[in-house]
Parts: sequence; C-alpha cells; structure tokens
Amino acid sequence: MKKGFSFADFLEELKSGEADIVPKPVEERDERIYFLIVCEGEKTEPNYFNYFKRQLPKNLLSTVELVGEGDNTINIVQKAIIERDKRISDPINPNYDEIWAVFDKDDFPDVRVNQAIQLADSNDVSCAFSNQAFELWYVLHFQYLDADLHRKQYFKILSEILGTNYEKNSLDIVELIFQKGSLDLAISSAIKLEALNNGKSEFIQNFVFLKNNFKIHRL
Repeated sequence: MKKGFSFADFLEELKSGEADIVPKPVEERDERIYFLIVCEGEKTEPNYFNYFKRQLPKNLLSTVELVGEGDNTINIVQKAIIERDKRISDPINPNYDEIWAVFDKDDFPDVRVNQAIQLADSNDVSCAFSNQAFELWYVLHFQYLDADLHRKQYFKILSEILGTNYEKNSLDIVELIFQKGSLDLAISSAIKLEALNNGKSEFIQNFVFLKNNFKIHRL
C-alpha cells in the first residue's frame, strides 16, 4: 500500500487517468487498496459513495448502510469493527486497508459523538462527519461555506445551484453534483474549514469537521 495514500488520492488518479482501472494479473492484486465505508440512517451517504463504487475496480470499495430506528454514532463504529473482523476471517477476500464510519452529527449529544470517536480511534477506524447534514459536503463541491446552517438551508442552496428541487435520497441528484460540481473544490474547502476550526474546543461546536485526522476530505 502506498504510504499516506488515501481515497482522495485514488480519486485524483482516476480523474487524471493515472489509476489502473483495468483488472490486474493475480500476482499484482495485493497492491490494490480496499475500503470499507459504513454509513448511517437514510440514503444520502451511501448514494454518494456508491457513485464512486461504480467507477472503481470490482470489490475495491464496500459500503454498508445501517437502517432502522436507533442507529447512532456508536452503532456505526461498532458495525465497522464487526465488518472489518468478518473480512479478516474471510479466507478469500483481502483485508480492508481503510475503514471509515461516516455519519451526520445531526442532533446527537457531543458526549455520544466523542464516545464514538474514541471507540473508533482505539480500533483503527476513521470517522468522517459534518455537523448538521451530509449535504454540507455537497455544497462544498460548488462553493466555500463556513456558516453553521440548518440542513433545510443546505437543501435550499443545493436546489438553487442545481436548478432543480433537491431531494435527499435521489441518485439523480448525486450524479448532478459530480457533473456540475468539483471534488477539488470540496476538498480544498474542507481543508479551509479544518484550519478555521483548529484550536477550538474538543467538543463539536459550530463548524463542520473535527480536528485531527477524522475528516471527510481525507476520503
């Protein structure tokens, strides 16, 4: 595995044409990097990551969506640990190189969010989330935004940008975001937000990405 190689790096290779998306000979397959992403709640996050999945070599990216009432930040991390351990015991498929738990902060108490992060950190699971809705990450594909808005305001912004009514779970919306938006802009905007948030309280406050290495732009 390339040292320091992340999902964002791989996406950059895909866009530049440098990534080898043609199936490799068996003896070279161990050079591939395998990702597990466990998402919460509704279909916004899985739709986004499954869009990438269709562009990558088979089995390179696995996504797991938790459904049903009661799923929360800690449940997502626990599910990621379970799926990782299942893969380790799988005699056929290679182990995951990167494991991510992705969730909206939504209205979860700060203490629960931090408990989830501590659990993830102690089990080599990375966390990525925003502080009202995953849709803020969508907005960053089009513009830098450092205001702490309610999710409905993100819906309005996206509707204006896309020229159509934003529907939370629509695959068509995801495709529009990739067609009209810029992943490079989203990543650079997330980095700016990270810098803005440095030095603030360890608890999640008004901005979007947590300190240290638990940030969605690292995907």
